[in-house]
Amino acid sequence: MSIFFESLLKNKNFSFKNNIYTIKQKNDETADKVSDFYKQIPFPSYKKKDNKLSISNSGNNNKFYKNLKDFIGLNKNILEMGSGTSQLSMYLAIGTNNKISALDMTKESLELGRDFAYKNDINNITFVKADLLQDIFKNAVYDFVLSLGVLHHTKNTYKGFVKCTEVLKDEGYIVVGLYNSYGRKRLEIRRLISKIFGKKIIHMLDPLVRKFKENKEDNKDKIDAWIHDQYFHPVERTNTFDEVLQWFKLNNIKYISSVPTMDFEKNSGENIFLEENICSKGFRILKQLIMNFEDYGKEGGLFIMIGKKCK
Repeated sequence: MSIFFESLLKNKNFSFKNNIYTIKQKNDETADKVSDFYKQIPFPSYKKKDNKLSISNSGNNNKFYKNLKDFIGLNKNILEMGSGTSQLSMYLAIGTNNKISALDMTKESLELGRDFAYKNDINNITFVKADLLQDIFKNAVYDFVLSLGVLHHTKNTYKGFVKCTEVLKDEGYIVVGLYNSYGRKRLEIRRLISKIFGKKIIHMLDPLVRKFKENKEDNKDKIDAWIHDQYFHPVERTNTFDEVLQWFKLNNIKYISSVPTMDFEKNSGENIFLEENICSKGFRILKQLIMNFEDYGKEGGLFIMIGKKCK
């Protein structure tokens, strides 16, 4: 057990078994529904040949993840809220001395991450089974809080966001990814078509599935996990740039940047921790609509916003 990790906990009602901390959860129908969903096919899926090197290379080839890891640097305390199988936590842990807490409510997902970490001698991740909407950690204990593609699957997206900000240190960074109300239209249309013509048509229409199929590696598990998560999830909401900007304002978070960028003078993919301008509301709506014709929209309409907690 980790004395350091336990010092971060507000909720001392936990057990530690098989290298996973389990925080006792209140009964919640929505949380149970989501957890049961991911028990069937944990997301994201590991490839059979994945190892420390392949995860590191995959992250380094992603401009956003590489930029994130470079900016975080060393000796930071990081929380991933809704880590799934913990692949992002794994990437951020490899080659660093950062202390990472990978939190998810689905035991089966965490077990995949735990087993991968054990086989690959990755020792700086603590796996935590908990509902992120509960009071789990003390306030202001993490340098970075990451929650990518998770909060919109909870009972209350805004409450989940608040939980992320509460555990963040002053001048710490929050990175949150949500489905965009404008930019997810393309996938919503594909989902409607699949309900009419059946699941098989997804293999023809979804660009990411076609990309996986073109790769000669064994990607069946990855394809199944993607389709399951994107087309059949029982709990899902969407949000806009302006909604999240308002959340930042209400919770003393200074806006830094977004992906895609809201600054028309900046290209998406440049330094994501470099403070950028916010365009007018009309242009913000336009930027979100344009997502449908870019990779962001092709791959589900996820947008990311980065903020810094003010003193």
